[in-house]
Amino acid sequence: MSKTYRRVAVIGAGPSGLAVVRALSDENVFDTIRVFERRDRVGGIWLYDPKPDVFPAPVSKRPTANQPPFQIPTFAPPIGEDPGARTGIYDTLDSNVGAEVMAFTHTPFPKQNSADSVRRYGAHNPTRPYQVIERYIEDGFKDYRHLLSLNTTVEKVEKVDQEWILTLRKSDEPYAGQKQDYWWQEKFNAVVVATGHYTVPYIPAIWGIDEAVKALPHKFEHSKSFRSPDDYVGKKVVIVGGSISAADLVVDLVHIAKGPLYLSQRGRNELLDAAFTLDGVVTKPPIQRITAHNGGTIEFEDGTTVENFDKIIFGTGYRLSYPFISPNPVTPQNRLAGFYQHIFNINDPSLAVVGQVKAALSFRVYEYQAVAVARVLAGRASLPSQNEQQDWETKRLAYKGPTNNFHEIKPDFAEYFNWLSDFAGLPAEGTKGYKLPAWEEKWGELGFAVLVLKDSYWKRLKAQEGIKPIRAKL
Repeated sequence: MSKTYRRVAVIGAGPSGLAVVRALSDENVFDTIRVFERRDRVGGIWLYDPKPDVFPAPVSKRPTANQPPFQIPTFAPPIGEDPGARTGIYDTLDSNVGAEVMAFTHTPFPKQNSADSVRRYGAHNPTRPYQVIERYIEDGFKDYRHLLSLNTTVEKVEKVDQEWILTLRKSDEPYAGQKQDYWWQEKFNAVVVATGHYTVPYIPAIWGIDEAVKALPHKFEHSKSFRSPDDYVGKKVVIVGGSISAADLVVDLVHIAKGPLYLSQRGRNELLDAAFTLDGVVTKPPIQRITAHNGGTIEFEDGTTVENFDKIIFGTGYRLSYPFISPNPVTPQNRLAGFYQHIFNINDPSLAVVGQVKAALSFRVYEYQAVAVARVLAGRASLPSQNEQQDWETKRLAYKGPTNNFHEIKPDFAEYFNWLSDFAGLPAEGTKGYKLPAWEEKWGELGFAVLVLKDSYWKRLKAQEGIKPIRAKL
């Protein structure tokens, strides 16, 4: 029988954190389970923040080296809000993954659509408005609230003498007649990181961008900061990106922005061409440089320029960010290094990450990863040797490359889900655990049904653009 880790810390109270705390609790073997969440409520990236990130979004406002310059435990003046904690939710956001397979296997999403999704994709479509998903997570945490510490930022995670020491900061604590930060430390046998990977926007390196942002900060945004199309009516807009966030921005803005709508792309997902080729979109190559001249000038690699733009929006994805882990496991190429199956630290199985995959049918994949982690930490599943785990990483690098594409599960859904199901195995008697279902081929089709509906909607928009009004004779 493998080692059992009795005291476990979970970092993050979004969907992956919910999957982890449920899976750990189901094992009925741990003495301590603690969940730390820096926000004042559960929900993770599905929480709505009316005020978005500043540009460029900071990783954090933590003290140097993530260590307070004083002895702890103690109260200290508040550091203040970490703007990087704000989410990318806007008021009309619907999910992009089909609800039937996005949900955990044990709890379906409520059958509720937004008015906007019904207008676009028809009644009973497989999207869900963000409010439904936020409530789904909140309801899921009801049985685990006693394990949860809100307003608590994990400043540092470090292994010392066979134990994990977490340096923690709880904000808005009353002390001496005012709100202060309370700093302290707790020790654990194991740590599960469930903080996701949609926090720190990725902004490509462009000559002159830093100076341009300083001079014209109000003109630069990441798609994470998008809140309403109303903010772009009659504006001269440039969008950068070739994936789903850029496609959604194009569709929302092409008919309301001051035409034409410029779209800069290095490459594109061809499945989104119906959005990228709408009338009024002018496609440009990658940006060569940006200056503050003439109200902001963008020069593209083909030598053409756009001057005096009102907004440039980067729909360019996110950087992986685990700044509290020491040493930092993220490579310069934006990959989480040294984690077997994107989950288990190869050098130390007492450290695991849940949720660091993409194109993988969230929340369902989080559930599978979480159950696998819980079985390992409970001593009920055994990892292969370090050599075998390192061999997996080497082969994965050859297959997917050294960037965050390393963590892309598509198109190998069956292989990954079935590996997790087989690895987790059967639940122990006397627990609430369950056998993870085998992959079903229909899950892929159901998961990407939203993209199919979007494509149909975009094509209808294109067809309508081709219909010219007939002038009646007087």
